[in-house]
Amino acid sequence: MNFIFKILLTIFTLTVFSHANDVKVFEFTDTELSQLEVRKVRGADNNTVYTVGSNENGNFLKAVADNAASGLGKEVKIDLNKTPFINITWKIEKDLSGIKENTKKGHDFAARVFAVKKTGATPLSNRAINYVFSSNNEIGYNSPSPYTKKSIDNVLSTTIDNLNEWVTVKANVKEDFKKFHDLDVNELDGLAIMSDTDNSEMKAIAYFQNIYFSEK
Repeated sequence: MNFIFKILLTIFTLTVFSHANDVKVFEFTDTELSQLEVRKVRGADNNTVYTVGSNENGNFLKAVADNAASGLGKEVKIDLNKTPFINITWKIEKDLSGIKENTKKGHDFAARVFAVKKTGATPLSNRAINYVFSSNNEIGYNSPSPYTKKSIDNVLSTTIDNLNEWVTVKANVKEDFKKFHDLDVNELDGLAIMSDTDNSEMKAIAYFQNIYFSEK
């Protein structure tokens, strides 16, 4: 959805925490949540509700989208030559089975993480890899967004295999930009999280935890 390209040029620039060679993007605290700007998708009736919590593995973000669509974005600079791999731990409690995710009517995901590269003078010129937790497609499936070919949906997890279970996934963002956009990207410009159900008018519940970039 086009809104995601606007988020990352208008939000606050926040501190990125790093440990050794890893670059942690989100802390998932109440303070951070209050600082992130929430942007609703145009035409959506409701905002996705985001709250923070914690478990034995640390803080997490809970997203409840009930016929809703809004995202949380963060403008960051990630050196993809040093840390090309995105790592995501996530879980889907309630999925969106039965929709056709590569169509405008069904283009909803219970959980997605956008990796965004600025490639022009305007936000709409940006390119994105949309890493998704699909409710209907197999891991490895990918397709351009039905709203813009500049954003590619790439399935890293599926509720066909893992429903209501924490899953940790990894992807080489630098290689994916070359594969899907034919771009040699050295630096990433932003990251965004979203759970959306405005097209299907369904309800999804998702959790995000420990999103960071690593050397390998």
